[in-house]
Amino acid sequence: MINLVPVTTLYASLCALLLLALSYRVVHLRRTLAVSLGSGDKPELEQAIRVQANFVEYVPTILLLLLLAELNHLTPWLLHVAGAGVFIARVMHAWGLAGKRGASPGRYYGTLFTWVILLCLALGNLVLILF
Repeated sequence: MINLVPVTTLYASLCALLLLALSYRVVHLRRTLAVSLGSGDKPELEQAIRVQANFVEYVPTILLLLLLAELNHLTPWLLHVAGAGVFIARVMHAWGLAGKRGASPGRYYGTLFTWVILLCLALGNLVLILF
């Protein structure tokens, strides 16, 4: 069987595994703290929910842009830089935000790298179709 989009498949799968880990953390805290809906004013649950939600807010769009770039024949090494970059950025962000409330290097750099990758993929796709 031939995989037509191996790079996107790799990073989408890694991101899915990370999403499962983040989701498990939310479910575990819900059960431990006996909170069925919302955060129940529990700071640790609120943090876990935001880590998971922030992941879901950014990653689908980035993976879609990665897929489009791959389908439009962006250089494979650039695809890997973007894919690995977003995965690492989201791990950094999750680690930074889950570790403590407020500013942290993981949260800051995870967000920064996510935004840079989002911007580069958006502009890269525009260049691929316009030039």
